[in-house]
Amino acid sequence: MLRASLRVLDRSDLDAALAVCDRDIAANLFVASRLRAHGIARSGGGELWGYYDDGALSSLCWSGANLVPVEASPAAVEVFAARARRNGRQCSSIVGPSHVVLDLWSRLQPFWTVPREVRPDQPLMVIDGPPRVAADPLVRRSHPDELEFVLPACVAMFTEEVGYSPVMADGGSLYQSQVGALVLSGRSLVRMGRGPDGPHVVFKAELGSVTHDAAQVQGVWVNPLYRGQGLAAPGMAAVVEITRRDVARMVSLYVNGFNTRAVRVYERVGFRRVGTFATVLF
Repeated sequence: MLRASLRVLDRSDLDAALAVCDRDIAANLFVASRLRAHGIARSGGGELWGYYDDGALSSLCWSGANLVPVEASPAAVEVFAARARRNGRQCSSIVGPSHVVLDLWSRLQPFWTVPREVRPDQPLMVIDGPPRVAADPLVRRSHPDELEFVLPACVAMFTEEVGYSPVMADGGSLYQSQVGALVLSGRSLVRMGRGPDGPHVVFKAELGSVTHDAAQVQGVWVNPLYRGQGLAAPGMAAVVEITRRDVARMVSLYVNGFNTRAVRVYERVGFRRVGTFATVLF
């Protein structure tokens, strides 16, 4: 093997790839979760690139629906960018530690389509102790028969956050299956309410990436009808308590830096900033 080289990894590389992810549990949780759940499969979802320095695996990059660098050195970023240019854009986003993602994007920008948005400052936050505020006792795991209410809330949150509806491409079948999988696996948490038109979601969040070490919260949303009533912090406290009790001791998330209200809520609950992510959205 050359002193520095790139190789598409396979099943035999799983332990070495997980060791790279374990260098920063919070930052590398997405790829670690995928590897622990599915191993390294080179069909369907994408492929895992490994960068070797002096014969040792030192950096990774997941290439699938998302392009996600892991522990990527500047030399690795250069090699990953070269392969991504040859392959052409196949991802809907690039996401990871800000300095790495922005370096990678600077090398791809002349060759790829113009992104819809670049979000360079997304605080990566963790909490590994009890929340500092009282948990909302009405927040719980959603039930399978509540999918008809959870799904519209997830669509509303996604549309508000990203700027387009996740059901546009195929009428929503893929997105519904993804949300349904989260509900069935106990990774969808909600507070339900009831109005003139029947039940609806008041507060929700999901656990996206999960390992035995940590779980990453995503999709935090308060129904607009209930905003300004102080539900977000107790709701997040409940998410933390349930997750730390049943899933993993460390709870992480990343949030847009411009969303100062959300950042303040997370800080109030007890999350602390441990890094900065960036996302390039196509």
